[in-house]
Amino acid sequence: MTQRFDGHIVGLGTTSGTRVVVGIWDRSPHGRFADAMVERPDGHRILLAPDPWVADLVSTTYTFDDVRIVPVSVDGWSIAAGPLRARWSPGARVPVGYLLRCVPRAVGHRETWARFCDPIARRVMPGVRTHGTAGNGRTEWYAASDAWRVTESTVSWDGHDLGPLAPVDPPVRFGFASAPREPTLSQVTSFIRDR
Repeated sequence: MTQRFDGHIVGLGTTSGTRVVVGIWDRSPHGRFADAMVERPDGHRILLAPDPWVADLVSTTYTFDDVRIVPVSVDGWSIAAGPLRARWSPGARVPVGYLLRCVPRAVGHRETWARFCDPIARRVMPGVRTHGTAGNGRTEWYAASDAWRVTESTVSWDGHDLGPLAPVDPPVRFGFASAPREPTLSQVTSFIRDR
């Protein structure tokens, strides 16, 4: 069985060293939801999930030191998830975004295409992968269809500002891939296939 998730992923870095990856999923087997993955400067990885279904799916797909089920709400390009508040502003389309828009969806959604693109993505955007393991013998692949540079953001944790927008550096270590080093908002379809 293959599960499909359509939505957006944003990767944000902060000058404090905290990095945040937010998934806003408009269509999924679980309906609409959003979640946030946070890596603190000391490397501690936290998942903020809206319910047990999301917490179980994401925590068995990626690696975390702490999983929290918290209220999660999205308003435009912002998220409130337990102690996390993040808002970001998409800017111009990044050059790879123009290329992604040229790929027919019927091609771009295929696992073979994701495998083909994986070594290219790694060179063009270090840390980014399009195909890999989803844990527990499962396979995951990403089909990005557009991407925009993030021009500004505000991120806070428990009411403490984490500093201005910065590169996602070092790369986040949740799973087989990181977000792009340059803060980016991507339109993406993610597929997870069971054994």
